[in-house]
Amino acid sequence: MNVINELQSLQDLKYRDFQAKLIPTIDRSTIIGVRMPDLRKLAKKIDEKQAQIFMQDLPHTYYEENMLQSILISNMKNYDDCIDHLERFLPFVDNWAVCDCISPKIFTKNTDKLIEKIKLWAKSSHAYTVRVAICLLMKYFLDEKFKVEYLKIATRIRSEEYYVNMIVAWFFATALAKQWDDVIFVLEDNLLDEWTHNKTIQKARESFRITPEQKQYLNSLKKRR
Repeated sequence: MNVINELQSLQDLKYRDFQAKLIPTIDRSTIIGVRMPDLRKLAKKIDEKQAQIFMQDLPHTYYEENMLQSILISNMKNYDDCIDHLERFLPFVDNWAVCDCISPKIFTKNTDKLIEKIKLWAKSSHAYTVRVAICLLMKYFLDEKFKVEYLKIATRIRSEEYYVNMIVAWFFATALAKQWDDVIFVLEDNLLDEWTHNKTIQKARESFRITPEQKQYLNSLKKRR
């Protein structure tokens, strides 16, 4: 199977234009224009041998190849193999959409090992590796695996990168919705930079999971110049 030919056969030009607006950080010419359901169907058609060859052929040329790689990694059933492929892929991740697509089901059974990887990735100098770390922290550690100590992974991040600060704000807004009593101190104690602090409040106040009383209190914590 020629993956690029398969992707081009699924091209939707209007969707390509839509994607280009959503992901302004990548070259428009690298976007083919393939919808996510079609990418997922294609991933299922690729056998294990083909998948291994494709995932090792880095860097990719097209955005959709990177999305396909994220899907293939997310579908892997062996934790160690999954981590190996993910760590080789991370340096080539160049946009928020690919980051947010990475969601391996096998991680739910290996959270003790995963959290150590997240701690390392969160310290990376590569912005999108940091974003992946916080995405995974949000996906796997805000429910039954939640620990207050894990919040430090995100509060310690200081970045000039918009897509890093946005995911940190999104993480804390989600954390407030799920673990309010254990998370609100982050804002009360001013543990975030001003932009991320205020963006967290904005995102939390937009959530239907935050009560009117909580939203009012959050508004009182907003930093004003």
